[in-house]
Amino acid sequence: MGVLVGKKAPQFTAKAIINGEEIVDDFSLDPYLGKKYVILFFYPKDFTFVCPTELHAFQERLSDFQSKDVEVVAVSTDTEQSHWGWLQLSKDKGGIEGVTYPIVADTNKTISTNYDVLAGSYYYNEDEELCSEGELIAYRGLFLIDRDGKVRHQLVNDLPLGRNVDEAMRMVDALQHLEAKGEVCPANWSEGKEAMKDTHDSVADYLSKN
Repeated sequence: MGVLVGKKAPQFTAKAIINGEEIVDDFSLDPYLGKKYVILFFYPKDFTFVCPTELHAFQERLSDFQSKDVEVVAVSTDTEQSHWGWLQLSKDKGGIEGVTYPIVADTNKTISTNYDVLAGSYYYNEDEELCSEGELIAYRGLFLIDRDGKVRHQLVNDLPLGRNVDEAMRMVDALQHLEAKGEVCPANWSEGKEAMKDTHDSVADYLSKN
């Protein structure tokens, strides 16, 4: 997998569902630049099993993310029509009704490719025919993008392994603590705990007290 941390997040323009119902043709991250942080997460497929648990989990914490100036955006390789149909299905039937953050349709798979989370690959055979190896869907990638459009954290899970939304929030808190206080965040740090200055003396002091 490619490492995007420390680099500008790949830009894109694509169709998406916003507010749980409206299809837009030109969704991008550009409106957030300079204003908002972004949690951009990829998931494999609509109408599956682990995926709706993740989408609902992010929705349940959406107001918490937004209170910290973080926008949540989901992406999969399904079409916008598939996203829309899934949004019409209630939670008790395996749907994602009630999800309001944008869900992007990466139908040409360029977004997943540029973020290096596309499972499977293309190749040409000896007859110069285009073929694919493996299913061309997105791994469970998650990227924390700062207000300057730079990736500050990334996590990629295999298809069967769901993510922890609390950990995504912890990384937001850590980044914002660093920006506000200039202090780095040690192992298992969470909001409200002691952080440390980025010096040798502070490391020894922190370890002596913990």
